[in-house]
Amino acid sequence: MSVAKGHTLWFIPDGYIPPTSSGELESHESICVLNCGHEDAALSITVYFEDRPPIERIEAVVPGRRTMHIRTAGLSKDGERIPKGVPYAMEVESTVPVIVQYSRLDSTQAANALMSVMAYPYPNETKG
Repeated sequence: MSVAKGHTLWFIPDGYIPPTSSGELESHESICVLNCGHEDAALSITVYFEDRPPIERIEAVVPGRRTMHIRTAGLSKDGERIPKGVPYAMEVESTVPVIVQYSRLDSTQAANALMSVMAYPYPNETKG
């Protein structure tokens, strides 16, 4: 019997793409998604802001038995993108259970900072 690995709904409350970089590495953020199942994961990403409406339902696909690092600066819907230097949060929905991690590389100073945390999983419904 196969057990579903992961969750279908994840939240990342602290997003911020640093506006500048120094040196060779570009400041950036990524949503790291692991799909352990055999079925492709169709993702729907909603980006929330402090002072404007969200960018809703940005689509991405993570093939079965694969991982994908999705740069948040590359996410767009109808030409709208996440601006640099603006706080935001994300909701990641998936059609199948996945594992979601969030990483930020801040290279605004000579001493780079790398931060990586697990996203918050919303518990899957239990049927019983």
